[in-house]
Amino acid sequence: MAKQNNIINILSFMKYYFIFAKIFLMKRIFSISILLLTIISLSAQTGGDNTYEFLTLPNSSRVAALGGYNVSHYDNDVNFVLSNPGLLRSEMHNRMSINYINYLSDINFGYVSYAYDLENIGTFAAGMQYINYGEFLHADETGEILGNFVPSEYSFNIAYANNITPKIHYGVNLKTIYSSFFTYFSTGLALDAGLAYVDTAKLFSAGLVVKNLGIQLKPYTPNNREPLPLDVQIGVTKKLRHAPFRFSLTAIDLLNWNLKYTSVFENTYQLDENTEENFFNKMGNIGDEFIRHFVVGVEIVPHPNFYIALGYNYRRRAELAMYTMPKLVGMSMGFGLHLSKFNISYGIASYHLAGSSNHFTLGINLDAFYKNTKI
Repeated sequence: MAKQNNIINILSFMKYYFIFAKIFLMKRIFSISILLLTIISLSAQTGGDNTYEFLTLPNSSRVAALGGYNVSHYDNDVNFVLSNPGLLRSEMHNRMSINYINYLSDINFGYVSYAYDLENIGTFAAGMQYINYGEFLHADETGEILGNFVPSEYSFNIAYANNITPKIHYGVNLKTIYSSFFTYFSTGLALDAGLAYVDTAKLFSAGLVVKNLGIQLKPYTPNNREPLPLDVQIGVTKKLRHAPFRFSLTAIDLLNWNLKYTSVFENTYQLDENTEENFFNKMGNIGDEFIRHFVVGVEIVPHPNFYIALGYNYRRRAELAMYTMPKLVGMSMGFGLHLSKFNISYGIASYHLAGSSNHFTLGINLDAFYKNTKI
């Protein structure tokens, strides 16, 4: 019954999604976004833990440096396609990207992608996302070491994008997922569907994406299917015309208002049973919940071939920082250098006082090596 409901949800979502994409021709972006969120919230369940959480990790150094989330950045960087397939465009033709991330402890993950444009058909991209959790010991109930194993997960992606109007783009990304934890295996399917609005004259872009809408085809244990990390994200990016700054604001986890389990705004004193909670404390809790949904990113672009990126993820800081020594938890930064044939970038994100993640990206413009004619 649950599988049938999931399939019905996916079909109903796709129906309404493309109806709304046509309505976007009338440029009612904000009102249609609200309606889309309403439909998804009525058909999706967000409670409980999720499987395949590796799908939510930042896939590139640039995304990581901007706070871990960005669905509106308009550039020739093919890595943003995994954040929002609506950002895939013909200018990414014959571009390839290779990412390696040295995560916390012995965990490593990466992402490889390639884009190709077919004239009069659309732009396609293929990619593979993987995570390696390090080496684990295999022991029996007596403690005797029998060997070792390496848990890992993979997602193979195929994306397609095209234009509705010169300023409005849509895209979908289909993910086939394979997960292996020693004797436990699982497979699944997920879909990302996104829209992007780009006004190059005003140096403004916006994005809306529904991520990881799908089902677990084969659960780890029989008759125990787990939900995927379904999410709706909205973002805007604006570059200043007469200053080398580009600002991004991304809203995440829009299907779930309650994200916090502790709050830095909560009072430490005990209220008397006859004393009501004061107005400012209530507003503080609401404000804390609200800003946990937002990630801020800033790029300093002194030259078209070089950028410095900074990001702030308040939710990450609120959940993982030590109050006695918060340091730079929740902050991220990075830089990138664009050459004629290659793009090289690095990003670092602080998750906890005990460790940070290091992201390395190599972009390759294959057209710079040889003359390629589009099909």
